[in-house]
Amino acid sequence: MQQELKLRIISGVVLAIIALAATWYGGFAFRLLSVVIGLLIYYEWSTITRLQTEQPVANAAGWVGQVAIAAAILLGRFDFALSLLVFFLAIAIGFVAAQSASRWFPAGIVYAGLTGIALAEIRGGDAAGLQAMLFVFAVVWATDILAYFVGRAVGGPKLAPKISPGKTQSGALGGAVSAVVAGSVIAYFLIPEADWLMAAAVAFILSVCSQAGDLFESFIKRRFGVKDSSHLIPGHGGVMDRVDGLIFACFAAFLLATLFSLIKGDGMAPLGAALFGL
Repeated sequence: MQQELKLRIISGVVLAIIALAATWYGGFAFRLLSVVIGLLIYYEWSTITRLQTEQPVANAAGWVGQVAIAAAILLGRFDFALSLLVFFLAIAIGFVAAQSASRWFPAGIVYAGLTGIALAEIRGGDAAGLQAMLFVFAVVWATDILAYFVGRAVGGPKLAPKISPGKTQSGALGGAVSAVVAGSVIAYFLIPEADWLMAAAVAFILSVCSQAGDLFESFIKRRFGVKDSSHLIPGHGGVMDRVDGLIFACFAAFLLATLFSLIKGDGMAPLGAALFGL
């Protein structure tokens, strides 16, 4: 147990340093981190859902799609990356229609591909992107930490007993409240021009989505009878195990920022600023 705890601490510190350093530098460094996360997620997804062993042709097409999307992200062509995502999603649906692949195949295309796009697009290359990414991190981390401690301390009815027996409704509420507080603090100190109520509302939405992402991954693992998404991270399991909440929070942030940007008529403007209506 002591050895496993040491591995978890060392791995956690190393991962945190890499993530925060890439977030600080932004640009190509963060785009690289985003595509690595996206590709590793597709690897784990295809392994968990048995695409790799049972549907090798479909899985190969999926890998071509993920690599193409990753290349577009690295080049900063997010519009092209989204087009590629739609294109390969259509191919995946075609595989399903031809009954040569399961429905988990197109779901994996979106889950992994949109992860890389959302992360990189939110961070962007400007100061607003850095602020937005730190905001998302703060909301997700506050949700995870306080949901665990409040759930343990208060207990009560389970949130989704058939999916994740350890999660409680009190923990979910505690996580959401702490996320609103954390998001509001980050907005107050780092984004003073942002509307406080809007930042609090966004934090609440991201917290709910983060918890939904956690439950979604638990459902996938329970559905396929696996404990960890992989063993890529010593002492921690897989990438999906560590970023399941962050993935759904980034999906929500990406969609909200895109919606706000389109409402303002800015097209695909930098989404970091759009997330707070700036």
